[in-house]
Amino acid sequence: MLPNTGRLAGCTLFITGASRGIGKAIALKAAKDGANIVIAAKTGVPHRTLPGTIYTAAEEIEAAGGKALPCIVNVREEDQITEAVDQAVQKFGGIDILVNNASAISLTGTLETPTKKVDLMMSANTRGTYLTSKICLPHLKKSKIGHILNISPPINLNPVWFKNHCAYTISKYGMSMCVLGMAEEFRGEVAVNALWPQTAIYTSAMDMLGGAGVEKQCRKTDILADAAYCILTKPKSFTGNFVIDEILLREEGIKNFDPYAVAPGHPLLPDFFLDVDPDTLAMKMEAQGASPTFKEGKMQDVPKRDGPDKTKPDGPERTGLHVHFASENATGPVANTFKIIKGAINEDVVKSTQGVYRFELSGEEGGTWYIDLRNKGGSAGSGEPPGKVDVIMSMSSSDFVKMFSGKLKPTMAFMSGKLTIKGDMALAIKLEKLMGQLNAKL
Repeated sequence: MLPNTGRLAGCTLFITGASRGIGKAIALKAAKDGANIVIAAKTGVPHRTLPGTIYTAAEEIEAAGGKALPCIVNVREEDQITEAVDQAVQKFGGIDILVNNASAISLTGTLETPTKKVDLMMSANTRGTYLTSKICLPHLKKSKIGHILNISPPINLNPVWFKNHCAYTISKYGMSMCVLGMAEEFRGEVAVNALWPQTAIYTSAMDMLGGAGVEKQCRKTDILADAAYCILTKPKSFTGNFVIDEILLREEGIKNFDPYAVAPGHPLLPDFFLDVDPDTLAMKMEAQGASPTFKEGKMQDVPKRDGPDKTKPDGPERTGLHVHFASENATGPVANTFKIIKGAINEDVVKSTQGVYRFELSGEEGGTWYIDLRNKGGSAGSGEPPGKVDVIMSMSSSDFVKMFSGKLKPTMAFMSGKLTIKGDMALAIKLEKLMGQLNAKL
């Protein structure tokens, strides 16, 4: 890991969202040099599910060797930013470094993203970064160090990063555009750069988005803290860069990245906005025992499309359960997959899942298929499912077969744009358990 050099001793860092996660990790790294840290975050009292407050973070920072100023700051509120900046200047004499880390996320499609979520992401991510930078800049221009660091991605115009979560992507790219503009506007006065992780980073947000077991596929926040430290100790001439943590640290001589891994040796998930070959990655992950999960997060209900009534099951009876399969005599990979799915349905699966899934498949054997794991004894087949639909998954028929046979992991399919999901994402996670049971049979 990257050693401290003492070069940030006495420097004042204004870090948004520093009460936990990446922001706090950067603060603690600087604190080891004896830096002053302004903890600009919303959490003044303990959150019901998330760890840490600005005050507990302050205790950790001072224990690490730094000085802390905890400030209640919602970056959507200009007055709160201004007040915190004034307090920082009064207490520490100025501001040398700004880290725009605070961010909101909702990985939902255009029709599934409520307006208030759109407003939150745009105002916290893009507007919050712009405002905080604007208010800090007069002080940063007076500093010999003068640096702004945004935790935002390189701007990648591949449509795959827009199609599944357009609002979130726009808001994060807004932060990156601040880097492009301000780096040129203040060249020679203040350095402005962006930092983004090569792989998923384990934080409280990742717990909510990634599901159970995701931590093994992540790196610790330490890697971003080390990369940020490296950037912030460079001269002002280092500006306008979109830095990837692993690439930078390799250039700095770091060769062993195991200390940064939550589970050393375990394959890692790539982060958003960085193009990789998802099929190749999924095969590597599977070979090493990884089990990527769907993202969690309740979305709007999906209305059921009009279709024939299939509430009355027919077909073969097994162990007292009626299982409907509309294409019993159909052949082909998709039909065969659904036959195996049908055979795996039992009372325990239906009881533990309680969801109805519709699959809109393209290509050979394309059309509408479903798995009902809520009504009566459960059912599976082609055509419209019975009752209310909880989750709609759209993909090619060949990728569907790969996904259920374990050759294409759901997370990789989703991130690469091969799989579109609408509806209840928590129920999408539950479906993965059934996939695990089927892998050996397909």
